[in-house]
Amino acid sequence: MIYIMTRTSISSAYPVFAQQAVLPDTVFEAVVRIPYDKQVKQVLANGKKGGLNVGAVLILPEGFELAPSDRISPEMKEKIGNLSFQSYRPNKKKYSCDRPVPNQKYSEIAFPILSPDPTTKKDVHFFKYPIYVGGNRGRGQIYPDGSKSNNTVYSKSNNTVYNATGAGVVSKIIRKEKGI
Repeated sequence: MIYIMTRTSISSAYPVFAQQAVLPDTVFEAVVRIPYDKQVKQVLANGKKGGLNVGAVLILPEGFELAPSDRISPEMKEKIGNLSFQSYRPNKKKYSCDRPVPNQKYSEIAFPILSPDPTTKKDVHFFKYPIYVGGNRGRGQIYPDGSKSNNTVYSKSNNTVYNATGAGVVSKIIRKEKGI
């Protein structure tokens, strides 16, 4: 058995649900429940207020990876729905994320995970492995200590959007070789 421990960056009060032990070369799921206040709104692309988006990130131990679609059961595919997962970078398969999606439909995000097989991968052992999971609500993200990064905050008291550095339009995006 490979034993799994989970950590979450949303809050220790909201656990991540994953099997505690899995067999080698097995597909299992880690479900991230993203709590949110349904009364809280975010500023949408059109400038109006709307429901919060949610998203999640998953950091897997060496050897673990997102399950290939041909290994995912029909039941799990139904639970995943139209969510699409991606690696941060092609060479970083253990870091996976799901883009922001509407919270009304996805307050839970299920990641399909393939466990490694120690008989074929010599650097993997029968052991306890941690899985780190984080979730975010809104346009920005919340750090593990609860501080905000680039969240857009709407103030009801004076109908003001805070954190905007200036007005303008993005006219061009230049992709650099080494990231953004």
